Amino acid sequence: MVRRICVALLVPLWIPCCCWAQVKPSPSQRMPAQRADAPQIKLGQATAPLYGPWRFHTGDSPLDPVTHEPLWAKPDFDDSQWETVDLTPRSGAPDPWSGQTGHVPGWTARGHAGYSGRAWYRIRVHLEARPGEKLALGGPSDLDDSYEVYANGVKLGGSGNSAGGQQPTYGGQLLTFPLPQLPGDNSGSTTQVLAFKVEMQPGTLAYLPDAGGLHAAPVVGVAGAVAAANRMRRQQLVSRFAPTAVEALLFGLLAVLAFGLILFDRSDFVYIWMGSVFLLLSVYYVLVVFGNLTQHLSGLAEALFRDCILTPLISSGWVMMWWVWFGRTQPAKLPRFAALLAILYMISLLLGEPVFSAYVPHPVAVLAGLLSVGVRLLLFVLLGRIVLEGIRQQGLDGWLALPAVLLLGVGMFQGELVALHVPASWSAFGLRVNLDQVADLLVAAALALLLLRRLLLATRRQKLMAMDVKQAQEVQQVMLPEGRVELPGLTIETEYRPAREVGGDFFQVIPRKTDGCLLIVAGDVTGKGLKAGMMVALLVGAIRTAADMRFDPEFVLRELNKRLMGRDEIYATCLAMRISADGDVRVANAGHLPPYLNGEALAMEGALPLGVLERADISVMRFMLREGDRLVLMSDGVLEAMNPEGHLFGFDRVRQLLRMPVSAAAVASAAQSFGQEDDISVISVVRTAIREQALA
Repeated sequence: MVRRICVALLVPLWIPCCCWAQVKPSPSQRMPAQRADAPQIKLGQATAPLYGPWRFHTGDSPLDPVTHEPLWAKPDFDDSQWETVDLTPRSGAPDPWSGQTGHVPGWTARGHAGYSGRAWYRIRVHLEARPGEKLALGGPSDLDDSYEVYANGVKLGGSGNSAGGQQPTYGGQLLTFPLPQLPGDNSGSTTQVLAFKVEMQPGTLAYLPDAGGLHAAPVVGVAGAVAAANRMRRQQLVSRFAPTAVEALLFGLLAVLAFGLILFDRSDFVYIWMGSVFLLLSVYYVLVVFGNLTQHLSGLAEALFRDCILTPLISSGWVMMWWVWFGRTQPAKLPRFAALLAILYMISLLLGEPVFSAYVPHPVAVLAGLLSVGVRLLLFVLLGRIVLEGIRQQGLDGWLALPAVLLLGVGMFQGELVALHVPASWSAFGLRVNLDQVADLLVAAALALLLLRRLLLATRRQKLMAMDVKQAQEVQQVMLPEGRVELPGLTIETEYRPAREVGGDFFQVIPRKTDGCLLIVAGDVTGKGLKAGMMVALLVGAIRTAADMRFDPEFVLRELNKRLMGRDEIYATCLAMRISADGDVRVANAGHLPPYLNGEALAMEGALPLGVLERADISVMRFMLREGDRLVLMSDGVLEAMNPEGHLFGFDRVRQLLRMPVSAAAVASAAQSFGQEDDISVISVVRTAIREQALA
């Protein structure tokens, strides 16, 4: 009886429910039931951040067996057992890596430490707007690492590779998603179930102490307001990376300056290394700006090129720069070792890159991370050793370099410092400046001071060297005989035109008053410049000493050969000639051009230069110098003079020139105007009747 009464009372209620069940919309289209904790948002011309409460669950959603759509995206899915997450940012809590305000800790700081992979965020929100207005959702501006978004089970789009496809991600991508209207709903009020599927790669765990998921709340509002809010957020993003753009420009200018200093001192290779490192740093920061502010460079390309290629090159480049800076030559294998470390650094970063997590086993990625830390430690140890050696040998320069190297270490281990909760960014004049940027700028400032000191010291050395060259030139001029010497029966003219301030040609005219003999020695030392000039001074002294011992051409050449032996492949062609009072001439030659007698070269046997063999190879000849005869001795700088067309002055022009009565200065001027390439020296000896009359 009681059962019948209950059935009779429930039938009137059961029939309307059955009728309503026949006309209800599909789960993906019906108006979601309003929950007590669903936020009520009345939309005007502004946007509203969706701080929460969000429902959160790690893992990925199972798929509907019929539609193959994720069940966790459907509006009627029961998420009451999920965790509750609030995306409201704490006051004064910036991103520990980038310094961006409004940062919210990720899931690793909310009880899921060490977790990477996929997770879901869901929120049910009731929106009220004016009838007919289009609503939109603004995607989160900060998250790890990519996402897909659904509204009432309908996929709106996403950013990145969360679905396993090949869609590239771009930094600074502020996306807007139009919210779908429910069928038959024109009132302006709607309840939306928003679901975000977020995926974080394992490598991200190494960069952030609170990685994982959404770090900023999405925004919702009318479409125009959301678009305006995204524009404002983009302006903030541009302001955030303005210091990076300035730094890229600064390092580019420093690279140009360093390369320009090569023209100042071509022998100092430190400017090449410094310019190369500055150029790599400039490219590094250019990639940061382009990767975060444009869509011309994908996040994958930026990460691979910037982190996996440029970072190892910059680190090893600093090692080589400081090695050259302090003039180190030992250990000789250090450049190869630095190159090997750079390659290992690249490999370890590539294996640990998040994009390759699907292809690299997790244990291998962990080992790659440890290898990366080990390589950086080795590079830093090398830097420290180089600077300590610099302090030991050069003192002040080493102490000035020490702060710069310590700052380089800060930049190299910024990720580890951030993981230890060391502040990685600061606000300055309304701009955010990161730790590595500050370190690089301070390194550049320290290098500027060191470079200024180096340039001042180099300028001082060059002035001293110029004074040394000037003094060597004056000494060389003193050692040379006068341009014209009159002796009884002989007229001697000499002319010397060095190719540089100090030349390698030498000659001496030594008369002996006891018997009226004359000794002429002319030669050419290999090379030019100060080194050749110093050797000339040595040989001139040796000539004078040998002539005092024996007034014999062969003896003089053999003595000079002894002085040149064992002097680091320095050779000299040399000719010694003794003219007796009666006109008898004895010539000894070692590789020098034979003298010209009345315009024709004397036929002498060839011989090797001095300094080649311990027993000098010398050719000797004798002849008579009669009244009116003219002897001309010259260096190979006359023959090897070259015009702009590449033609040599040559033997034919010398013969034609010497057939006329020309002075030694005229011969030298003709070769010099033709195109001087080497030192030019010319000695002219003319026999006159005065000597014979004097003897009679």
